[in-house]
Amino acid sequence: MATTSFSSSNDEASKKQCLGWIEWFRGWFYLIYEMLFQRIMASHLDNPMLLPPINDLTCIVTGSTSGIGLQIARQLAQAGAHVVMAVRNTKAAQQLIEKWSADSAGLGIALNVEVMAVDLLSLDSVARFAEAWNARSAPLHVLINNAGIFSIREPQKFSKDGYEEHLQVNHLAPALLSILLLPSLIRGSPSRIVNVNSIMHHVGFVDAQDMNVTSGKRKYSSVIGYSNSKLAQVMFSSVLHKRLPAESGVSVLCVSPGIVQTNVARDLPKYLQAGYRLIPYFIFNAQEGSRSTLFAATDPQISEYCELLKADEWPVCAFISQECRPANPSEEAHNTQTSYEVWEKTLEMIGLPSDAVEKLIEGEDVKCRYGEEHKSN
Repeated sequence: MATTSFSSSNDEASKKQCLGWIEWFRGWFYLIYEMLFQRIMASHLDNPMLLPPINDLTCIVTGSTSGIGLQIARQLAQAGAHVVMAVRNTKAAQQLIEKWSADSAGLGIALNVEVMAVDLLSLDSVARFAEAWNARSAPLHVLINNAGIFSIREPQKFSKDGYEEHLQVNHLAPALLSILLLPSLIRGSPSRIVNVNSIMHHVGFVDAQDMNVTSGKRKYSSVIGYSNSKLAQVMFSSVLHKRLPAESGVSVLCVSPGIVQTNVARDLPKYLQAGYRLIPYFIFNAQEGSRSTLFAATDPQISEYCELLKADEWPVCAFISQECRPANPSEEAHNTQTSYEVWEKTLEMIGLPSDAVEKLIEGEDVKCRYGEEHKSN
């Protein structure tokens, strides 16, 4: 029956080629509103954020050599967690560890941080990373998919895997990593997958049959590539959230770090560029931008909240705002039909069978097109 319903509504959904003007206007309104008022809305938060005792947590953080990811990894490590910096530039990561260790030595804090190489522009690299971690048969408590790109005003580029680079780094690679690490996350349950998303998903639109934006239906721009990849991540996360049974003990959620000081403003409309220049006070620095992710990774009530959404059959996964409160993702993110289309197409693109999640939950082996055969250990 589900297949019939899915097919019958497919033709109707395919008529929609882009966001309606009301949705588009609402999305940019949310972006402007957050830029102007995020500091006021988050004024109740400490900076840096105070974390609960997390000495028993093992956390993998991708993209942790700069920006928000650096702050996330540093603060988790200084709070006592075992932190794995999953990065492309391992030399930069080692230098950061040395600096953090020196800074913490005077406080009598011994950091437990290590580096593992991964290149999100290579799905083979992602699969090999997951294989190496799972081979340890060690628990994983928190996976933070932080790494992302926004190639400002650059022409459309594709990875060696054949996928548009925003799509691969911001969505496909984190999706593959999340699924392949499920055995370790289940071993560490209660555990969490935290996806660092963006308010810009509100202006995204995903066509599951044109995720690379190559059909000619839409003219590509870096804003389209970025916002679409972030919406795809929310949609995929929502389906993964539903597919994981409560007994797995794995929660899935997305977070918005807010509008953070980066160079992304150059590709925004001129009136938003002016806003970045005129009101820098309202924009978060990286430490402030890390708070929602740290909250999502460590707050003891997050798992309960995720299960509540699942029990209520809410159409989307948990989404935590930059002020560390539950929020509602975009209207388009609530499109259940498209979310399942994105789920199926994503699994196809990352080389996993449609029943990969179910098999891994049952402790079975799953073959991935990338890397070597993935064992559930």
